[in-house]
Amino acid sequence: MVSCAKDNFKEIVGVCPVVLSTNPSDGASGVPFNQIITVTFNEKMNAATITPASFTVSATNTIAGIVSYSDSTAVFTPFSPLLPNTTYTGRVTTSVKDLLGNALQSDYVWTFSTGAFFVNLNSAARFGILAGVGISNLAGQSEIHDMDVAISPGVRSSVTGFPPAIILNGAIYASDDVIPSGVPAMLVQAKLDLANAYLFVEGITFPAPTAVSGDLGGRVLTPGIYKSQSSLLIQSGNLTLDAQGDANAVWVFQIASNLTTIGGSGGNIILSGGAKANNIFWQTGSSATIGDFTTFKGNVLALSSITMKSGATIEGKLFARNGAVVLTDTNIINKP
Repeated sequence: MVSCAKDNFKEIVGVCPVVLSTNPSDGASGVPFNQIITVTFNEKMNAATITPASFTVSATNTIAGIVSYSDSTAVFTPFSPLLPNTTYTGRVTTSVKDLLGNALQSDYVWTFSTGAFFVNLNSAARFGILAGVGISNLAGQSEIHDMDVAISPGVRSSVTGFPPAIILNGAIYASDDVIPSGVPAMLVQAKLDLANAYLFVEGITFPAPTAVSGDLGGRVLTPGIYKSQSSLLIQSGNLTLDAQGDANAVWVFQIASNLTTIGGSGGNIILSGGAKANNIFWQTGSSATIGDFTTFKGNVLALSSITMKSGATIEGKLFARNGAVVLTDTNIINKP
């Protein structure tokens, strides 16, 4: 047996407490922003010694969170999501002791890092259209490719124009479906995941947002967060999103009111430098309109409704939290 130091400068014979494992592990990368950090010991510990002072997580500064303990595991739950592309240091100090008073013999320190910021749609990701109260195809054979279509809390009778609209390699689900079993609960979860994704996109502030306004037509934008305090327009030229060779590049557009694209002299979204439509998120505090015969890229998260005008196409997904999705005439929705 070995002797373990106590805080009253005496020693006690017994098993020295040690850290067996952490989650995230030492050196882990790509850690999710909503990660809960845990430390598991080789024995049961004195819960009173595991506090925000003895169990810390820090980057530039110590981050705020709740510390709890159960059985042999200490848990740190951050108050706010972790930041992207950031290295964090976890520390458990020698003031942590077991039930007999044996102290951790030295501070346990480890590091982990987060990846690039991203929006996790969770169970909503399977849908090319997810609407609250209505889905309609007004004319022509619109097509949704390789994704499902769903409405909740709206019911199946509020899905109209299918056919002539068709879904290739996908199906329609509604909140009043009884077959297959479990559809209503599945859609409730999907709408909850959509709401969480919407709020995350609306509220993310790191990297620092770039203010934009008016018409983005003709501009070239590199990855990042772009914030508009009112409506946003794409009309006088195409908007190019340039990943600059980064396949994981992400764009977030935070739009307080409406998003509108207008065809004619532009109105399209062009991807370059390895940019991917699945990594582009358009959050609107009101509605979105994708203009006649324009080509759109990315995932639209609208608080209200989304309309695709005649001949418009999208590589992406249409999420209308509280409103409807309207396909006007012969629209194409491709999986990003």
